[in-house]
Amino acid sequence: MLKVAITGPESTGKSTLSQQLAAHYNTVWVPEYARTYVETLDRPYTLQDLEQIARGQLALEAQLQAQAGRILFSDTDLLVIKIWSEHAFGECPDWVLQKLKQQDYNLYLLMGVDLPWEPDPQREHPHLRQYFYDWYKRELEALQVPYLEISGQHEDRFNKATRHIDALLQHQT
Repeated sequence: MLKVAITGPESTGKSTLSQQLAAHYNTVWVPEYARTYVETLDRPYTLQDLEQIARGQLALEAQLQAQAGRILFSDTDLLVIKIWSEHAFGECPDWVLQKLKQQDYNLYLLMGVDLPWEPDPQREHPHLRQYFYDWYKRELEALQVPYLEISGQHEDRFNKATRHIDALLQHQT
């Protein structure tokens, strides 16, 4: 099975692209578990919450992977949680760091910051998107995983992603 993680800063079209790709390839996508988790909190999130979010994300991915066909798209991954945790709390739980190194995505799509910011109660850093983008890129390079930078408007992003994914699928057969 081909696994693709869509990653990057806030408000860069991760959910939109995940949904579009899943529909195009007739498969399922893994939504961002953190959204539901944070919505139910009646207090600010903590470092311990981020570890629970990471566990919930992995459990949701495992559940949906069983329903996927040849390909699975994940709207987020543990790299998002690592960066979020380190930015918010100056550290990341060891468990998350260990699991991050074990992720087995065939491709990461790093979403560019050239889409307009869309306000959302859970989004925190509209003026730091380039800063976070650069951080994601450094982390992906340090992990030595295959990634593709995705930029442009929604149709351009979709077309670039599908061209690359189609090529990966051809190499799997």
